[in-house]
Amino acid sequence: MAPSSPLRTGYLVLYNALSCAAWAVVLYRTVTSCLTIGYPYTYLEVGEWTRWTQTAACLEVLHSLFGIVRAPIATTVMQVMSRLLLVWGITYPFPFVTQAPFYASMLVAWSVTEVIRYSYFATSLAGLQPSFLTFLRYNTFFILYPLGIFSECSLIFITSKFLQGAEQYMLYAILAIYIPGSYTLYTYMMKQRSKVFGGAQTAKKTQ
Repeated sequence: MAPSSPLRTGYLVLYNALSCAAWAVVLYRTVTSCLTIGYPYTYLEVGEWTRWTQTAACLEVLHSLFGIVRAPIATTVMQVMSRLLLVWGITYPFPFVTQAPFYASMLVAWSVTEVIRYSYFATSLAGLQPSFLTFLRYNTFFILYPLGIFSECSLIFITSKFLQGAEQYMLYAILAIYIPGSYTLYTYMMKQRSKVFGGAQTAKKTQ
């Protein structure tokens, strides 16, 4: 990992703050569209914004690759690529699948997760660490990850029914990869949670 410096810290605070704001827009537009005009229109309201917001997260692969952050490269690539598949490979060429409720539920899972994650990192890097953000960061994934994964798989499965041959089998293969991939992401968060709360408990005992 690259040595800490004011420039690196300032860049990461800015990146995380802007990313938090971008995902907050996704969350707001998704919720308001579902409540006012219905979930089938969520893609029209926020689809393009979500696509480019998620594409910007490709920077996180570079952050991990060059040691700017401590996140493991394999886990980072897995998460970023799976989402790029959804925004560019599924919903962009086949927008009709977004009329299913799984698109809106996927965006809710993604945006809530990211608002929490980016705000947690931004405040931590700025020398702050609100306890409620720590709690949310390492507990909400129990609900949000299964919701997001189920929604993603549902959209991929629906899309596969409109394809034939190699394209259809490719999506089936991707669905199969979701099983070990989801396990890897979930267990990674479990380990991170144990480190954070386990370390906190140890600190209390030594006081």
